[in-house]
Amino acid sequence: MAEAVALCRPEVICAYPISPQTHIVEALSSLVKSGELAPCEFVNVESEFAAMSVAIGASATGARSYTATASQGLLYMAEPLYNASGLGLPIVMTVANRAIGAPINIWNDHSDSMSQRDSGWIQLYAETNQEALDLHIQAFRIAEELSLPVMVCMDGFVLTHAVERVDVPSAEQVDAFLPPYEPRQLLDPDDPISIGAMVGPDAFTEVRYLAHDKQMQALELIPAVAAGFRVAFGRESGGLVRPYRCEDAETIVVALGSVLGTIKDTVDELRDEGVKIGALGLTSFRPFPLDAVRTALAGARRVVVLERALAVGIGGIVAANVRMALSGISLHGYTVIAGLGGRAITKASLRRLFADAVADRLEPLTFLDLNRELVERELQRTRATRRSGPAAENLLRDLGAVGSRIG
Repeated sequence: MAEAVALCRPEVICAYPISPQTHIVEALSSLVKSGELAPCEFVNVESEFAAMSVAIGASATGARSYTATASQGLLYMAEPLYNASGLGLPIVMTVANRAIGAPINIWNDHSDSMSQRDSGWIQLYAETNQEALDLHIQAFRIAEELSLPVMVCMDGFVLTHAVERVDVPSAEQVDAFLPPYEPRQLLDPDDPISIGAMVGPDAFTEVRYLAHDKQMQALELIPAVAAGFRVAFGRESGGLVRPYRCEDAETIVVALGSVLGTIKDTVDELRDEGVKIGALGLTSFRPFPLDAVRTALAGARRVVVLERALAVGIGGIVAANVRMALSGISLHGYTVIAGLGGRAITKASLRRLFADAVADRLEPLTFLDLNRELVERELQRTRATRRSGPAAENLLRDLGAVGSRIG
C-alpha cells in the first residue's frame, strides 16, 4: 500500500499511528526520509484529529494529501472528516477496517467506516490486496476530478497483514494514468478568499445538495475510471459492483471486502452441487449504486446481505441500502451479521447459512455463529440481579478466558 501511495506522488502525508494501518505510513515516512519520495512533507502529528486537520490545510493550499487511520482513530477525526468533504477537498485516506469499542477489540470488522458513511466521503471497499493497491491509484484520480475526499477501506489484518503476490505498476504507468494535481480551489495569498465561512439557512440546503450531486457524479466517474484503469493496466479492478455467477442465480449473497473470497469459494462448491447461487460484491458503498444493485439482483428469488457491522437497535446497515435498491421488487430478503470483532467467517458456516437461506429458513435478521447459550446465561444474570456486572467481562469469565480473571 505504501508503494502504491508513493507512486501517486503525494506532496503531504500526515498520520498518527493506530493498528493496523501503522506500517503503511511508517513505510511512507522511510521513503520520504530517504528522498525516494520527493518532494513530499511527512508530518508527525499528535492525534488523528490533527492528522485530518493537517490534510485539510495541505489540500486547501494545493498539495496532494494522504493519510491513514482505523477504528477509534477514525472516530477521533470525525469532526474534520465532515469539514474535508464539506470543503470539497480531494484527500485520499486508507481505512484499515477495525472494530470499535467498548469493549476493546483490535480485530477486523466494518464498524469504523460504516459509522462515517454519511460524512460525505466516497467509500471504496477492497476485496483483495491487489484491488486495495489498485483502488488507491484510482482514488486519487476520482478525488481530484470531483474535488471530493475518498476512503479506501481494506480489512484490517485480513488484508493489511497478509502476504501475497501483487502486481505493482511502474511509476511511468501511474504517471500516465494519474495526471499532476490541479486543484479546483486554492488558497492563494495573492488572491485571498475564505473557505468554510458560515452559511445560514438561506443557502445551507443548496450547499448540501451540491455535495450530494458530487456523489451522484461519482456514480458515473467511478466505473469510467475503472474502465480506464483496465485499459492502462490490463486488469479488472474497482467499479461500483462486481457480480459473480449471478446470471441464473435464484439466491444472491451481497457483501463487501475480503469475505467475498470465502463467499465465492462456497458459491463454487454449491454450484457444483446444483444450487443456483451467486454473489454480488459492492466496491462502492458511498455513493451507493442503487441502479446497479437493482439490476444485478432483479432476477433473484432471495437476497442474503452479509455484513461485518451492526446498527444496534435495528440490524443491518448495508441491508437497508440494498432494500432501497429493491423497492417494489418482491423477493425474500435476509440480513446476516457476521465476523464482528474479527470472528472467522468459515466456509462451513457459510454452507449452513446458505442452505437455510435457499430453504427460506432464515430469520429476517441472523447473527452468524452466535453463541446463544452464552448470551442466554448473561440475560439470566441481568434478570436475576441489578448488580450483574459488566457484560463483556462476564462473558469472558463464562468462557474461561484468562484475561477475565482478576485476583
